[in-house]
Amino acid sequence: MLLDFSTLAPRDAYQWMIGTILPRPIAWVSSISADGRANLAPFSFFQGITANPPTLMFVPVNNRQGGKKDTVRNIEEVPEFVVNLVPHRLAEKMNATSALLPYGESEFETFGIAATASDRVRPPRVAEAPVAFECRLHQIVNIGEGPLAANVIFGRILAAHIHDGVLGSDGRPDARKLDLVGRLGGEAYTTTRDTFHLERPD
Repeated sequence: MLLDFSTLAPRDAYQWMIGTILPRPIAWVSSISADGRANLAPFSFFQGITANPPTLMFVPVNNRQGGKKDTVRNIEEVPEFVVNLVPHRLAEKMNATSALLPYGESEFETFGIAATASDRVRPPRVAEAPVAFECRLHQIVNIGEGPLAANVIFGRILAAHIHDGVLGSDGRPDARKLDLVGRLGGEAYTTTRDTFHLERPD
């Protein structure tokens, strides 16, 4: 089977991409508007990209009308955000925050998600998240126009909150204890509980 992406409608290209680029980690991003209204939304186009300087990226695509999502609007106003990681026990709450709420309505309040103050940035973080990266905006790169076009957001990691309970005996994060969820295609998810190890070649 050969897919010619130049002939696919954006929605079809999107479905093929999310069905094959697997698993995708989830950035549960908290942001805040200039007048102090907090937002929380999940994004599965997400990755760390360099440690020098510590930087990550996530990608809110435009909505079906071609407009920017609330997260992008907030970060343009207040160039800070928190990337909260999602353990299995918070998966349903994370999924709930993908609902389309009126701009300015807080997902923290609507869905009963406990928030706590961040140390270096203005947006709050998810209190129960096992890991939360406080970030300052580095750059937004716009790719494409209209529905499903991308707003690639690069953030400089200023600090990370890591729960002691997810650390292994070596003092490093243990994937099974983190028990993070990742996106598969459609409505399917996976977790980090099932692991295997391979020695890297010299």
